[in-house]
This record gives sequence, structure tokens and C-alpha cells, in this order.
Amino acid sequence: MKQNSFSLKQLHFPASFQHQHPPVQNVNEIFEDQLSVGQRAADWVANAMGSWKFIIIQSSILTVWIILNVFAWVQHWDPYPFILMNLVLSMQAAYAAPIIMMSQNRQASKDRLEVHNNFLINQKAEEEIRVILEHLDAQNQAIVQIHQILLALQQSNIAEMPSRDE
Repeated sequence: MKQNSFSLKQLHFPASFQHQHPPVQNVNEIFEDQLSVGQRAADWVANAMGSWKFIIIQSSILTVWIILNVFAWVQHWDPYPFILMNLVLSMQAAYAAPIIMMSQNRQASKDRLEVHNNFLINQKAEEEIRVILEHLDAQNQAIVQIHQILLALQQSNIAEMPSRDE
């Protein structure tokens, strides 16, 4: 039988991938553990004031305030044009705006940390995908070489078979 110039020992596969990166971190857990009491309060105020519940309750209170002062069922403590109500709302807005901005700034910091974490994860994924593609390419080359060997073996077997005429 004829020897092929190629053997299966010549097949080459890349080395196994070694994970050499730190584990993925949960940004929410990291960030929540570091919050001060003031930051937690700012988040609570921002969440409360940014809800339908707050809007409905505030609208109800303002409606009752106006009705009581227009019809004077109790006493005119804030007659039309409701200057005291405007003062209360202005004070509420004056305190609410900076508190909400504190919460938004903290959220922006958290978002930056999360985006950086996503970038690191994407880098890891890209590296692992590259390694997988290298392994697939090596497998494709090996399959082509094995196919060539099999074809050569098949052709040599066909050539060595005695013909039926003999």
C-alpha cells in the first residue's frame, strides 16, 4: 500500500483558552453598598416625587386647598390669588430640585461605572470569540486535510482492487 506524505500528526490546533480576567461584577451591588444616608434619602425623594402617586396626592391637596379658600367653608387663610399656596409650592420646588439633581448626579456616576463594566465585558467577549473563531478555523483546516487523506486512501484502494476481468 502506498504511503501518504501527510499524517494526522501534522494537524495543529490552538492552545486552550485561559481565562485570565477578573470575574464580572454586579455594579448595582457595589454602588448600593457605598451609598450614604443622604444619597439614599435623595434617591427616595426623587423616586417619590417622580411618581403618579405623588402627582395625584399633590393635585388632590391643592384642589382641596383652593376649594376651601374659594368657598370659605372653614376660613380664608389664603384668599385668591393663593399667595401662601404659591409660596409653599415655590419652597417645595426650591428644595426638590437640588435633591433630585443629587440623585441624578449619583445615577450618572453609577451609569458611567456600568458603561465601563460593559466595556470590559465586551472586551472579554471579543477575546473569547476570537479564540473560538481560531479554533473553528483550525478545525476547518483539519477537516480539509483529513478529507484529502481519505480521498487519497479511497483512490489507492480503488487502484489496488483486482478488476473483475481477472
